[in-house]
Formats: sequence, structure tokens, C-alpha cells
Amino acid sequence: MKVLGINNKISFGRRPTKEEEPKIQRACEKAYEVMGTKDRIVITHGSCFPVFDRDTHIGSPYGNAAKQYIKFLQLYGFNGNQLGPSGELEMKKGKVKTSPYNSSAFAKNRLFIDLKDLTTDKYGNILSQETYNNVTSIPETTDKEYSMTDFQEAVKTYDEALSESYKNFQATLIKGHKNIIQLNNEFQNFLQRQDQRLTDEGIFKVLAKYYETDNFDNWDNELDKNLISEIHKQNPEAINRYNRIKQYNKTSIDQYKFEQFIATKQIKENKEWRDASNFKYINDLLIGCAKMDEWRYKDAFLDNYSIGAFEYSGKHQIWGIPALDPREIFIGPEMELNIGGQFLKEKLNFNLEFCENTRIDHALGLIEPFLIRKDSISFDKDGNIDYNKIKGSFMSETYEDGKRIDDYYNYPRLIEKIIIPTLKEHNLKPEDSIWETVCSNPKMFKEIFYNKLKLPELTQLEWSRLENANQNNWTIVGSHDSIPAQSMIKQEYIRKSLAWDPLYLAGYLNQDPARLDENKHFCEEISDKNSNGTPKAGEALIQADIARVNAKFAELLTAKKFEISFADLLGITEMVYNIGGVNSKNNWKERIPSDYIDKYYKNLSSEHPTALNMPEILKIALQAEIDQAIIKSDDKNYTRQMLHEKYQPLLDELQKYADILKEPEENNNIDED
Repeated sequence: MKVLGINNKISFGRRPTKEEEPKIQRACEKAYEVMGTKDRIVITHGSCFPVFDRDTHIGSPYGNAAKQYIKFLQLYGFNGNQLGPSGELEMKKGKVKTSPYNSSAFAKNRLFIDLKDLTTDKYGNILSQETYNNVTSIPETTDKEYSMTDFQEAVKTYDEALSESYKNFQATLIKGHKNIIQLNNEFQNFLQRQDQRLTDEGIFKVLAKYYETDNFDNWDNELDKNLISEIHKQNPEAINRYNRIKQYNKTSIDQYKFEQFIATKQIKENKEWRDASNFKYINDLLIGCAKMDEWRYKDAFLDNYSIGAFEYSGKHQIWGIPALDPREIFIGPEMELNIGGQFLKEKLNFNLEFCENTRIDHALGLIEPFLIRKDSISFDKDGNIDYNKIKGSFMSETYEDGKRIDDYYNYPRLIEKIIIPTLKEHNLKPEDSIWETVCSNPKMFKEIFYNKLKLPELTQLEWSRLENANQNNWTIVGSHDSIPAQSMIKQEYIRKSLAWDPLYLAGYLNQDPARLDENKHFCEEISDKNSNGTPKAGEALIQADIARVNAKFAELLTAKKFEISFADLLGITEMVYNIGGVNSKNNWKERIPSDYIDKYYKNLSSEHPTALNMPEILKIALQAEIDQAIIKSDDKNYTRQMLHEKYQPLLDELQKYADILKEPEENNNIDED
């Protein structure tokens, strides 16, 4: 294990100096301004964030380490980050389920709390420095490109740290500590707005612990399964059961409320810091929700169906996500919100409470979800799903007792009547948000999403060309479910894809006829064939692949709204954050290493860089934008001369910083333990 120190010598890439950093940032931001690029976003889910001085076994988008990461992103002109769903994770038999796409739509993830803050005067030192040191560790640095989240250890860490923090909060409050009194005042104000929800969730936590699972379908008490639903029906037995659980588990429920308060307080403070730093977070509006949310809103969901994904092979993806009952969304001719509509609106409001924008996960599921009958899911003798028996259909094609379950076509109205009005309440236009449309396209979805609402899709350059895309679209190369681009280029389907064709990329990025020689040279550089048509091999092919990936990202940077995965930015190729549709033990665990900045610059100065040299790629993109302006001009010679005089200094500056990032730097000092 290596720990940052002062003695040992190791070779890193050339880091920009403190004097160079603001100049690099200004150059990158100026280039984006010239190109009219509004949103430059990195995709980093919350648990993937790097740690700072101590390791809590999981990353957080809200602590001091997140601030350092944001400053790094801003250095290269990024102005936002897309998070994954950031809610409380589900539990089963004492173990946390790692997918954020089954997390709570309302409760905050307590594993994102910055424990260091709790040791300070601001929080009345409710967490002792001794305990903090005992439950955390000094970050390890290894030769690997990545680190890994240890969710189970993180749960242990936070169980111990937050239990002590709550006990000390109560004890210190009695003594009248000034900062604790202020903290308690904030806590009480928080409870005035959220107490009923938190009490419900706290009672669910008690029951889930008793039954050893958040999946209430497996609880053996029908009243507990339907507790909130029965309370809404004024069932005296349910009301008595609820109150008894609340009375006998007051301490654990109150601690849960306090944890949610601390998490919310830190998220709010992080937003205030980001607002001052002009950096946005985009939250992920997951199509589903946690079992805890489903339990609270049980009457809003269909009993015997869950949302999955249609596959032409018939081997449909089974997500187990609850589907809103179309009969419980609206009430009457005025279409007032019923319990299902209230749930969806509340979910979106919570999603946007401390974020500046949202990614609408699986937009198809808000118009024409693919429903899988729960009673059709069976398993073979080896415990694998028997896909031959699965029964599934799109919402508009699903019938019960000879009647369509969405007889009034309420689902196709969800976006128009709930999502878009709620976005507008948060000063967001529908085209501002990211609509995840990587899915099948049934007739109903195309008619509503594209033809009626005219919403932008997500352009996936992994298999498409930007020249054919709508300018209102968000654009990505890969996603959090994709292998990194430098690994992608090794795949045969990519090498043969028209979207990655060297002739196309060279032509798109070098359109000015006066730069025909540059176009030809660029094409030869990124091609897997030599100028005489023979295949490249060895080092020549490696360099061509690296150059072609950079060209693909240069294409991406010419989009007005784009996203880049943290793995692609940092050059992490040895791990995939999530392999879509595959139940891998490493899914959702990839994390940025604590020494990511050193690794980034070392990568860029290596013989085979896999990280993105942002000034270099940005220069290619800016030149492409200049070329496009020239070919659209009626007087190409005048426009070329004018733009050259105006922007050549900026192009030269970007090249200067690109070259700096390629320089090796010797004799950096570190300690080895």
C-alpha cells in the first residue's frame, strides 16, 4: 500500500501549475462559449466520487472530496455532473443492495453523509475524532486505475458513526450547547415539513429489520404488508399496529429522522456552494422506486405486474419495478391527481429539490411501459428464470377480464399532465432535461413522445452520427452501462460501424475545402489501414485506435449539450461501472481512486494514453465548428480570414495546454508505507 508523503520518487505526468490552471480553464470555457455549448456534463454517480483525507468505503457527491473533484472538472470547462439516483438503498438480510436504480425516491442516502463534518464545532462535535478515525481509514493508492466501493463495510461504518452522533446530539442538547441548540432548531423546522413521511419510513425500517428484508412481498403478516393502505381505509387494527410500532421503537425511528435531516442539510449546503461556483448537478429520476416507497403508496401500483424491458428475442429484461395503476393516476374530467399522480409529482419534486436539472430514466416507461406478469415468472431446477414462460405486453395492449387496464389512456398523459408542468414549476423547459430514450419504440411511444410532445431524445454516438442528430438532443458516447470507449474501439461491431468510420469522422471534423490536406492526414491517423490500404498492426494500430476515440469525442464536443462518463474522462479501462442486463458481482462498485489527479496526468503523458486530453480534443472540436461556419458562408475566403484572425490565438492556446498535459514530469515525491 502506498500513502501520499514526501520521500519516494515516482514519475507522473506534467500537472499544470497554479498559475497555468486559471488560464487553462479560461481557454476551455472560451472555446465552449465560441461553439455555443450550453451544457458540458460528466456522468459520475454518487458512490463513484473519490475520497479525500479518510476513506468511508464509499464516495459521496456532497462532501469535501466532491468539491475537489468539481474543481478538477471545472478546470477543463465542465459545468455540471449527472448523478445516479441518490436515495436510500434497499436492504436484505442485513446486506445493502447496491443498485441505485432500486433506491428510494424520497429518503436520502445516509451513506453520502460527510462524517468529517460531524466532528467539527459546526455540528457540536457529535462524532468523536476517535470514533471517526476508527471507522474510517487512510485512502490506499494502488497501481489500479480505479478503486471499489465496499457497500457492506460502508454500512458498518455509518451504523457506528451515526449511532454515536445521534446519542451525543441528544446528550449535548440537554446540556444546552449553543451549536447543538441551533442544530436542533434546524432539525425541528425540518420535521415540521417532513415528519409524517419520515415516521412512515421509520416504521417501514423497523418492520424490514424484523423481517430481514425490504421486500414486503415476503413479509408473512398481511396487515404489515398493507399497513399504510389499511390506515388510509381507517382500519382500527392498522392504526393501532402503526402507533404501537411507533411507541416501542421511538429511539430507532427518531435516529432515522435525524440521519435524514443531516443528509438533507449537507445536500442543501452543497447546493449553496455549487450555486456560488456555477456548477450544476443533474439528478436521475429513476423509473421505479424502493420497496419502502411502494409500501407507502401501495394503492398507486398494479398488484400483478412489474415494469421490464421488451426484447425482440423474447428473453425480456425483468426489472421488478412497480408500475403505476393507470386507474389510480387521475380523478374525474378535470384530471385532478389521484394517489398515483400524487406519487409521481412528489417523486419529481424531491428529485429536483436540491438539483438544477433531471435525467428522466426510461422515458418509455412513462408512456408505454412493458409489463411483465409477476405470476408468469418461474425458475428452472438450477434457479434460473424460465424465459419461455414469461408473459409480457405493453401497457396499451394489456387486458384483464377482456378489458384494457388503461382503458382511458392515462399513461400517455403522464408526461404532458404531470412531468412537464412540474418541470416548469422548477423553471425548466422540457427540452432542458435529459430524456433517456435508449429503448424499443412501440407505436404509442413514437406518437406521443416524438410526434405530439416533440421531446428531444438522447443521441448515442456509440452507434449514430452527430451530423444526423437534432440539435436539441443531449449527446453521449456510451453511458454508465457501457464499456469505456477505449475498450469499445476494440469491438468488431464498433470498428465496422458507420458512426466510427474514419472517413466520416475526418470529414465531419475537417469540412473546410482549404484544409483538404489536414483532412487527409487526419483520416490516415485515425484509420486502421495505412495509406496504401494495408492493415495497420502493433504500435501503429494502437495509436490509430487512440486517435479514433479522440476524434469521436471531438465529434461529441461539437454538440450543444453533451455528457462524458468519468471513466472515459479519466481513462479507466480495466473496470465497467455497470454491465447492463448482466448480474455481475462488480456492478455499481467502481469508484474513482483517491489519487485520480496524479493518475490522470500520468496517463496523458504515457505512450498509450486512455484518458481524454481535453484541450487537445476541444481544439479539434473548435476547428470543426470554424470549418462549419466557413462552408455555410456565402463569402468563404472572407469568413475564413476573419475567423482565423479571431480564433487562431485560442486554437494555439489550446494546443499549448494539450502539449503541456503530454509532458512527463520526474521526481515527484511520495512516501511508501
